[in-house]
Amino acid sequence: MAVLDRLRNLWPLSNGPAPSEEIGKDGPLTAMVIVAHPDDAEFLCGGTVAKWCAQGWTVYYVLATSGDKGTHDEALSQQELAALREQEQREACEVLGVKRVIFLGHPDGYLQPSIELRGEVVRLLRQYRPDVVITWDGFRAGFNHADHRAVGIAVRDAVYPAVRDHLYYPQDREEGLDAHQVNEMLLAGAEDADYQVDIGAHVDTKMEAILCHRSQIGGTPEEVKKRWMDRMQASQRGRIVESFKRVTIRRSNRPQQPPEKKTEQSTSAQS
Repeated sequence: MAVLDRLRNLWPLSNGPAPSEEIGKDGPLTAMVIVAHPDDAEFLCGGTVAKWCAQGWTVYYVLATSGDKGTHDEALSQQELAALREQEQREACEVLGVKRVIFLGHPDGYLQPSIELRGEVVRLLRQYRPDVVITWDGFRAGFNHADHRAVGIAVRDAVYPAVRDHLYYPQDREEGLDAHQVNEMLLAGAEDADYQVDIGAHVDTKMEAILCHRSQIGGTPEEVKKRWMDRMQASQRGRIVESFKRVTIRRSNRPQQPPEKKTEQSTSAQS
């Protein structure tokens, strides 16, 4: 797997408008990155995560699968590959400063945006209560992995409206997990990205985290670093950013029905 090609496709360098910095401008927040496979997050948002962790944010990772299909090595079993990739992901999280990585254990390549997967995501959102969620853009028009689409759709459906309305997955409340409002989503891999994070000061950390995924990288670490550094040096006309589609969610105040109308409806229902 060519790491440079993945970086070109998943992490565009921008020479456009200056990065927006509104999210977290008033202080550190809590973020949750929810993706399909080990290494997804490092390619998509590793610089953003490194920056946030350096600023004092609390960041959690959730991986729907352990990447048990992603190899050309016929000597590796699915179980061996999953264990290897989980360890690589833990090492990358340590480099970035991520507080915890959670593996849901679904089979690689078979994800569906099911009610069950959505419920798992809702439960984790209610447990860890992030302000910001990063996930795949499940509706991008371009070519994409089926698991990326599935996790992106499931997470969007979990964030709005399921996690905030207590009647969705009521068993969570019975176990002490209250409804929660996620205010911001950043959709990675979006073709209509409108939000950029300047990661110029955190490129080395992103690269170090990517190199933790040794089972997925073609060539030696030195070769990968040289190719990427050469490309960055050719792109210094503008800022180095990670780009997302930003979705801001605010709960509207639902009007309360006047007491007299409630009484009229109740009387009508009994007649």
